[in-house]
Amino acid sequence: MKDKFLEIIKKRWLRSVLLTAVLFAIIVCAYLGILYGMSKVNIDDIDFTKEKIYSISQATKDKLQNLEQDITISVYNMYEYVEDFAHKYANLNNHIKIEKVENLTAKTDWKTNYGVTDTSAFIVISTKNKEKVLFDQNLYTYDYTTYQQIDITEEAITNAILDVTTNVKPKVCFLTGHNLYPDNYFGYIQNSLNAEVNEVETIDLLKTGSVPEDCKVLVITALKEDITEKEKDNILNYIHEGGEVLLLLDPNLNKVSTPNFQKVLEEYGVNISEGFIMEADTSRMMSGAPNFVISPIDSNTEIVKNINMGLNVFMINPGKLTIAEEEQLKEKNVTTQVLASVSDKAFYRTDIQSSSETRIKSDEDAKEAPVAAMFTKENGENKTSKMLIFANTAFATNMQLQLDSQYYMYAVNGYNNEDILLNSVSYLTEREDNITIRKTGETISTYNVNEAQTRMVLGIIFAIPIMIIIIGFVVWQLRRRKK
Repeated sequence: MKDKFLEIIKKRWLRSVLLTAVLFAIIVCAYLGILYGMSKVNIDDIDFTKEKIYSISQATKDKLQNLEQDITISVYNMYEYVEDFAHKYANLNNHIKIEKVENLTAKTDWKTNYGVTDTSAFIVISTKNKEKVLFDQNLYTYDYTTYQQIDITEEAITNAILDVTTNVKPKVCFLTGHNLYPDNYFGYIQNSLNAEVNEVETIDLLKTGSVPEDCKVLVITALKEDITEKEKDNILNYIHEGGEVLLLLDPNLNKVSTPNFQKVLEEYGVNISEGFIMEADTSRMMSGAPNFVISPIDSNTEIVKNINMGLNVFMINPGKLTIAEEEQLKEKNVTTQVLASVSDKAFYRTDIQSSSETRIKSDEDAKEAPVAAMFTKENGENKTSKMLIFANTAFATNMQLQLDSQYYMYAVNGYNNEDILLNSVSYLTEREDNITIRKTGETISTYNVNEAQTRMVLGIIFAIPIMIIIIGFVVWQLRRRKK
């Protein structure tokens, strides 16, 4: 009887063990199956960050929504997060596929064309006819004012896709030869324009003899002296042929005589002041500095088309635009719209020697004075010339502004300056689908845990599961004894 009882116990125990083993195997297989399935379908991670820094931005979605060319993003030796981010593009558009390259044995052309080695880390974005390589250092930039690394992975990949799928790049020409600011002051915005798939060129009309025929936008910045009569004629001819112009002009504080350049401004019926505007509305100035003026862009204008939020331009000592009366504009076949104005508390200063931050006796009222405007000129024969003018040059430069004793920033990075400039060029080059708010580069920071935090993490990973097992074993033993 006793032997029979022991045999029953053993059989029950054996069944329990076998059942437990089978259940354990099923759980493990299910877990591995789920992991494998998730790796194949590339489900997007859930992004809980406020700025959605780990998600594809709406700007990229807008730019790639009509993509019809087949794109391959080949990733070699990159960080895992870069590969994960690349997969988000494949989920975004069926024409984009991701290839993880394990070795370069079959990629000898990359070694020849790009000088890559087996230890390189890079991405190749390619179509049937074109390809572009991005090295790991192309996925971040460095802010030498805050000494922080800025991640630009999305910007780099998106612009590379646009680069290989765009057959013609609009040419943006910066006029040089009489500039008040050195050419390198526009290096930042020129790099941004290049990244937006434009071809940027600096031209001296006295050397080229004329504005290049393929110049889509002519950019003229503040002048230290007048242009020559020949240059004036070249620019006017460019306008009459339907050329587009972006003027970034400081007020003429030094009262330089520019009769030739005035002829260019007269084509559109606009002029810029010799004095500058200061703000008295504290909500429309930066850091309590009345000459650091913040003005909202009119939400009804084309350069904020498809943007569901307000943009603010930040200018330093901006001038005041004087626009001709409607009857005069009509005679010139010009229509206009104000882009940005100052507040109703702003004032206009001509005494540049004064350092007063409040209004002085000689200051004039500048209530809602325009500081940016857009013009359209009909030249006949279906030739239309558009012009955008901003009464400031400094806001477009990489001039360093000291925010406090520790931090600086480039003027072009103030508020929405860069977006406004890039959108202005997109409007002038008739690429309205490129008018958007670009994703802000986020600082890459590291988090170093201390010893106590390390123990807590290890406790969560190991101690809690062990405790659950022990509790389960104790409960099982208690129940067994009760039986």
